[in-house]
Amino acid sequence: MTKENIKLPEAFCQRMQGLLGQEAEEFFSSYERGREYGLRYNPLKFTSQREFEEKLGKELGYGLSPVPWCAQGYYYKEEQQPGKHPWHEAGAYYIQEPSAMSAVELLGVLPGDTVCDLCAAPGGKTSQIAGKMQGQGLLVSNEFYASRAKILAQNVERMGIANTVVLNESTEHLAQVFPQFFDKILVDAPCSGEGMFRKDLQAVQEWSADNVALCAERQREILEHAAVMLKPGGVLVYSTCTFAPEENERNICHFLQGHPEFSLESAEVGEQYFSHGLPELECSSKDTACNCANLQNAFTAELTKTYRLWPHRLRGEGHFLARLRRVGMEEGVRDFLGKTAGKSRKKRRAAKDKEAVRIEAATAAYRKFQKETLRIDLPERIGGRYVLFAEEIYLLPEKMRDLSGLKVVRAGLHLGTCKKNRFEPSHALALHLHQEEAKRCVDLAGCSDAVKYLHGETVSCDSAQKGWTLVCVNGLSLGWGKAHNGVVKNHYPKGLRVCY
Repeated sequence: MTKENIKLPEAFCQRMQGLLGQEAEEFFSSYERGREYGLRYNPLKFTSQREFEEKLGKELGYGLSPVPWCAQGYYYKEEQQPGKHPWHEAGAYYIQEPSAMSAVELLGVLPGDTVCDLCAAPGGKTSQIAGKMQGQGLLVSNEFYASRAKILAQNVERMGIANTVVLNESTEHLAQVFPQFFDKILVDAPCSGEGMFRKDLQAVQEWSADNVALCAERQREILEHAAVMLKPGGVLVYSTCTFAPEENERNICHFLQGHPEFSLESAEVGEQYFSHGLPELECSSKDTACNCANLQNAFTAELTKTYRLWPHRLRGEGHFLARLRRVGMEEGVRDFLGKTAGKSRKKRRAAKDKEAVRIEAATAAYRKFQKETLRIDLPERIGGRYVLFAEEIYLLPEKMRDLSGLKVVRAGLHLGTCKKNRFEPSHALALHLHQEEAKRCVDLAGCSDAVKYLHGETVSCDSAQKGWTLVCVNGLSLGWGKAHNGVVKNHYPKGLRVCY
């Protein structure tokens, strides 16, 4: 792939020439190299990273090289196709572009934090955050577009994550519901996608200067809402996968001007691999009233604390990163909190007696299943409270606020379906469990047997085995089956069945 045969927009080329000067040719030459491929191991599925590396090497038969700015990240070769292996369906790893792993590393997530991934689909950064949280605390993952929110929820399920609530909301509404609620917020903002040109031809075809300006305006709005939701002392990471200064350094300048309670912080991870942001840039706006040049001059020193990932300087695509800490509370946020507090209180309602009875019955059905099928008390281990959506029962993380008025796609860990006091476990529950936590298990040591199960075929088991059985591959849970007379009837969801 070269600059010429993917037909990079001329206006884009001119701008990049101006930004990089003598380095521009090296930048354009990077399009002649193939893109990099990466995956990130899932710490929720293994006792240690060493266990993952040893099992992966033995099972898949190839070595991986580390991504230097992400301890859980690895490069792999395109022909190795880890996406076409049962381990992928078991959530052992998430396939993710290497540079995209950088933003969560800057966020500095710790177990027990209350975190928001504000623009979360398809779920790569959400799963990375969840791995660092180790099942402790609350992660709210939001996606504005319903179809993408569904994909996000599916990836949360595949990775076995229990402490995540997936929402399908506008950032404006979230700011009303969650003022000063989160310790950490990631704004991986929707952008013009210039950094993905090498891997995404559609991004090239959709590019225009007008779209860059539109993206920049939308990003500023999202940042305003994020600022309302962050606690004093909290950290906000802003990232894009574009080179456009309007969407990167200039947006940070606008934000800092309007929010003196925020300051930029240098990265502790990856700084030796990343380049500093561009502190001095000419203004390309046609608006004579634009003062972004003066604005940028005011924050020249601060902008050196932002970061750019250039594809000609490292093994990855183009990204921009900024880590901001909230050091105080501005009057505008106080006003916002005063206006919304009353609305929030009015929305809170005590559960109706009828609903309480339904939850009690569903809980009893789940408890009966747990006693018969599991070796652990799951609610005791992970915490949370039971909530019911129609016939679906979930374990909602303790720290989560009332769900009323929110468009909820996934309310924590989906336990299963309750119909007339009969409980059927969910696929999400299977993927959350470890092999030793189920009383009955069939471990498909061979890849070919696992593929048959993923196709929807039955598998064999001990003739004495009866009831719900966890089906695994090399110790990793794949899904449920129901054992009877030496056969495990397949309960792998039809919509997820694969054909390699």
